Amino acid sequence: MECNNNLDAEKFIFFAKFTCLEMEKLNSEPNTRCLPIYHENDEILAELLVRLSLDFRLPWLVDIIGVGCYSSKDLWTWKNEGIVLTAEESNETHDLHKSNVLERPKVIYNENTGKYVMWMHIDDANYTKAAVGIAVSDYPTGPFDYLGSQRPHGYESRDMTVFKDDDGVAYLIYSSEDNSELHIGPLTKDYLDVKPDIRRILVGQHREAPALFKYRGTYYMITSGCTGWAPNEALAHAADSIMGPWETMGNPCIGGNKMFRLATFFSQSTFVIPLPGIPGSYIFMADRWNPADLSDSRYVWLPLIVGGPADRPFEFNFGFPLWPRVSIYWHRKWRLPSSRRVTK
Repeated sequence: MECNNNLDAEKFIFFAKFTCLEMEKLNSEPNTRCLPIYHENDEILAELLVRLSLDFRLPWLVDIIGVGCYSSKDLWTWKNEGIVLTAEESNETHDLHKSNVLERPKVIYNENTGKYVMWMHIDDANYTKAAVGIAVSDYPTGPFDYLGSQRPHGYESRDMTVFKDDDGVAYLIYSSEDNSELHIGPLTKDYLDVKPDIRRILVGQHREAPALFKYRGTYYMITSGCTGWAPNEALAHAADSIMGPWETMGNPCIGGNKMFRLATFFSQSTFVIPLPGIPGSYIFMADRWNPADLSDSRYVWLPLIVGGPADRPFEFNFGFPLWPRVSIYWHRKWRLPSSRRVTK
């Protein structure tokens, strides 16, 4: 089944992890072991964010090598742009030392400074640091200069994402308090720090891996439960304001068998990107972890559509749905039809 999407963009860029293993295909042909993307045009960058992935370091895992950048004009054929952020080989106290953890990086463009700003989860091998790191570059293809790490106003920060709103205000969304809740905080004007106005959401619900997007003025978010490397049931959430309150809409997964749906197709949310020119159509991006060999974990891209009634009552609206359903559709293989792909 083809994805009913089109693309009017000229060039997209994504960042992928580098290990000693060759990248292999997962759900598409040709090779699509890749990650969220954004358009090189600054106007589109105001809408699409970048999610990058590095290799983590655990007792059974390979060292960090770096962040690899790929670009594409059609989301199908990709050009290797090289490494944009390199690991630290010798300084064991450095956040980017190959023995540490770097997960879930994202990049957004700042119109005020003309810089591309990368936020990422920084940790040690025991996951006790629980911080966010920041890096900057003049170009989306790097190189990025690492500025350092912090705990946002003293709070733990693990699984995280960034979101840039229509008005140019950007936000950091991250799991905190031993992953028992999510926090949302606006970034400073230069996107290099978090303002003190932090909002706690989904308190006590133990959700992580937030992937946030916006459609027709409503904010949506996909989250995962906290089961380590094992997959679990995704939930979709919605809010009229990014700072909440957030309501839970239910499991967005459609297709496959019940086990697939309850395990988010054996993957964990990482990012959602809109398809330019196709309102309500997105690509859901997820990690498929391989606990036996995390360096050989894979990636899942699936179509996500906003539309239709929700499948269960929301938490605070007396059973009357306020927003349309979010649906993630399972396909073993899928691609944008040729009539909707950019070929120039």
